[in-house]
Amino acid sequence: MEAEPTAGQPLKSWLLLILLALIWGSSFILIKKSLLVFSPGEVGAFRIVTAGLVMLPLSMPRLKQLNRQQVKYLIIIGLVGSFIPAFLFAKAQTQLSSSLTGVLNALTPLMVIVIGSLLFGSTISRRNGLGLLIAFLGVGILVLFQSDSGWDVFSGINYYAFFVLAATVCYGFNVNIIKYKFVKLKPVAITAISLMMVLPVAAIYLFAFTHFSFKLIHVPGGWLAAGYITLLGVVGTALALIIFNVMVKLVSPVFASSVTYLIPIVAIFWGVIDGESLLLWHYVGILTVILGVWIGNRR
Repeated sequence: MEAEPTAGQPLKSWLLLILLALIWGSSFILIKKSLLVFSPGEVGAFRIVTAGLVMLPLSMPRLKQLNRQQVKYLIIIGLVGSFIPAFLFAKAQTQLSSSLTGVLNALTPLMVIVIGSLLFGSTISRRNGLGLLIAFLGVGILVLFQSDSGWDVFSGINYYAFFVLAATVCYGFNVNIIKYKFVKLKPVAITAISLMMVLPVAAIYLFAFTHFSFKLIHVPGGWLAAGYITLLGVVGTALALIIFNVMVKLVSPVFASSVTYLIPIVAIFWGVIDGESLLLWHYVGILTVILGVWIGNRR
């Protein structure tokens, strides 16, 4: 896999990369604020509902152009690229700071390599393997070190970090499917139709099996929290996925997913602004993760 933009599109690729980092890096603080009112399931479901609804006018006209194989893969993309991660990140941030969640999300490029090797015929080099080991060492530091009690190998593991790891695995599937199964379908169509596929499930769950509507009206701050999720869905999911899918098709899956190098910087910035504290070992873990991702993802 190439890890750099093609010679004809370097500026456009890098501008899209920076824009996407700003959007996705800010998503973790929006999740954190919305969790003050709503449950993780409500946050995840409403995020998909808002994203799916805003893309609905773009998805309907394109349905007739699809064959069964494309529909199958678009459902999978809707699940692993949007639906499942929306719930996993919300659940993780009930016990993880937005800063650390953004850092753990940086494992996405390595998951792209692993899934690509296992299922799509790409190879894992020694450098990829070394990067994986270093990155997971950093994850181990972040998982085992607790701000209040320090090191606690046996009882101090923050298992909520594994929700983020599961989300990065989902993204690994998503990126490779887009690159290898949709050569001709345009990025806007991929985003719009995949979100439309999971929209009914999210809407049924949100309005039939949660207290979202009650909280929206009766809980103080409900409308503000819903505004955060709407911004998360419309900009952080729908618009960001279009940008991301454009990058995947414009350059390479690994370059597109390397946006996660920049996401931790944005996430940490918002976390510090919001009063989150990071101790020395947190920074060691953060730098170790980013170092591992850089080694494993460079040419």
